[in-house]
Amino acid sequence: MASANREMAVYCFDTLVSHYNNEETPPPAFDEANHPLFVTWKKIVNGGEPRLRGCIGTLEARRLISGFKDYALTSALRDRRFPPIQPKELPFLQCTVSVLTNYETAEDYLDWEVGKHGIIIEFTDPVTNAKRSATYLPEVPSQEGWTKIEAIDSLVRKAGYNGEITESVRRRIHLTRYQSTLFTMHYSEYLSYVKATRGLVPAINGTIKPVTSLS
Repeated sequence: MASANREMAVYCFDTLVSHYNNEETPPPAFDEANHPLFVTWKKIVNGGEPRLRGCIGTLEARRLISGFKDYALTSALRDRRFPPIQPKELPFLQCTVSVLTNYETAEDYLDWEVGKHGIIIEFTDPVTNAKRSATYLPEVPSQEGWTKIEAIDSLVRKAGYNGEITESVRRRIHLTRYQSTLFTMHYSEYLSYVKATRGLVPAINGTIKPVTSLS
């Protein structure tokens, strides 16, 4: 079973930098495996709290190498909640890679632990009869300071339900819980890694700067 690691985050940064420079992405330095995965980009400005800039992934197992390459770009450029990340934002970015594991069917909508489990909810809209679903990664409810019910109600809204959220609505939920490993890397750490392992530091303008020019 694979765990999220530094090389996966490096590969996501490599993918984004190579996209901006219209270059081939350097080969990854982690082993291939099959897992659901997510890529999350956040932006840190003036030492403040990281702000979400994109988060997209898949709840179905994917080959990790192609999956991280695809979702590094999709989450950075095509998360419809945000404008595409621009090259000038790279120095302020941090990347979190998540590898999802241990899927379990919960007994009810409260059968999970805040801070331990990610959750997938599925339910039928009582008004429109539409099938609705949504997920939060394990770190989201704890970062938001939510109780279980607050997290569930937020997910119901995320799934697109606009009616009153009652206990009857909550009891319609089929909940799947899962766990994840994650690794977070800031752009400055990415530059240090590339400098140490390749002797070069990528520039955003399509050229490669030798290490000796960074003084």
